[in-house]
Amino acid sequence: MAKNIFWAIIFAFIAAIAQSTLLAFVTVHIHFPVPDLVLGIVVFTAYINGVMTGQVTGFFSGLLLDFLSAAPLGLNAFIYTLIGALTGFMKGTFFLDVLFLPMILCGCATIFKALLLFFLHFLFPETIPVYSVFHLIFWLELLLNTLLAPLLFGFLKLFKSLLIERRQT
Repeated sequence: MAKNIFWAIIFAFIAAIAQSTLLAFVTVHIHFPVPDLVLGIVVFTAYINGVMTGQVTGFFSGLLLDFLSAAPLGLNAFIYTLIGALTGFMKGTFFLDVLFLPMILCGCATIFKALLLFFLHFLFPETIPVYSVFHLIFWLELLLNTLLAPLLFGFLKLFKSLLIERRQT
C-alpha cells in the first residue's frame, strides 16, 4: 500500500506542477479554467485501491496544492481527503469501464468539491473562495474534468504496477 500511495503522490505532484504552471499559462490566454488533474488522480487511486489509500493520497495531494496555491493551508488537504475517502468506499462497486465511470466519478468529485467550498465559505467567508454555479468557470471546469477523465484514467492504467495494489490470494 505504501508504494501505491508514494507513486500516486508523485503523479499528483507532477500534475500539480503542470496544473499550476504550464496549464495555467496556456489557459489564462484563452480565458479558460484549468482542469483539475490532481482530483482525477485522487479519484482514480481511491476507486482502484480503497478508502485508506484514497484518503492518504488525497491528503498529501491536497497538501501539495495548498503549498502551490494561495489557498489557506489545509483547505485542499481537507477537500481531497474527503473526496479520496468517499471515492474509496465505492471500490469494486462498479466495473471500471474506459469511458463512462471515469467521467461520472470525476464529474461527481468536481461537484462535491464545489459544494464543500460553498459550505466552507459560509463558515469562513473571508478566507475561503467559492465557486458560483451561475458562473461559466464552474461549468467549464466541470466539463473539462469530466471529458479528460477517461484519458487520465487510461494514462494512469499504463502504470498499474505502481499505482494498483496487488490482490492478496
